[in-house]
Amino acid sequence: MFSGAQHLQNLHPLAVHFPIAFLMGAVLLYVSAWLLKSERFAHSAFVVLVLGAVSLAVTVATGLYAEQGVMLALSVRDQLLRPHKTYMLATLGLCTVLTAWAVLARPFPRKGRRLFLFLCLAMIGVMTVGADFGGRMVYDYNAGGSACRQPIQFTK
Repeated sequence: MFSGAQHLQNLHPLAVHFPIAFLMGAVLLYVSAWLLKSERFAHSAFVVLVLGAVSLAVTVATGLYAEQGVMLALSVRDQLLRPHKTYMLATLGLCTVLTAWAVLARPFPRKGRRLFLFLCLAMIGVMTVGADFGGRMVYDYNAGGSACRQPIQFTK
């Protein structure tokens, strides 16, 4: 049915875009709720944050499951896969803390609101750096499929 998906080594590439979109959307909505003092935006941000947290957990799980089966040279694993994994686990940790905080102070914490927003922005920064490592694995070293012979050695 999906001819492009036939070249995938695992399901991880199908999941990665959901947490990126949801978490960036949640942060945008939380910042908008803060600037506009809008409860409606705060409620929307909360729902999108929860969706982002769930999709991030699924994406991290698919990544951990796929890790051993991805055809990558050891040099690429050391230089790209290891930091990608570290940054994305850190993103999951930050997201878990922020989601728990938002659940307890639903929909948008009143106490420590600036810290909450700062941590949201930090989470997006960590996720962006981690996603960059993942993108390099896919586009520079063919980690997402079987388009060329494997393994490709790491080069700067």
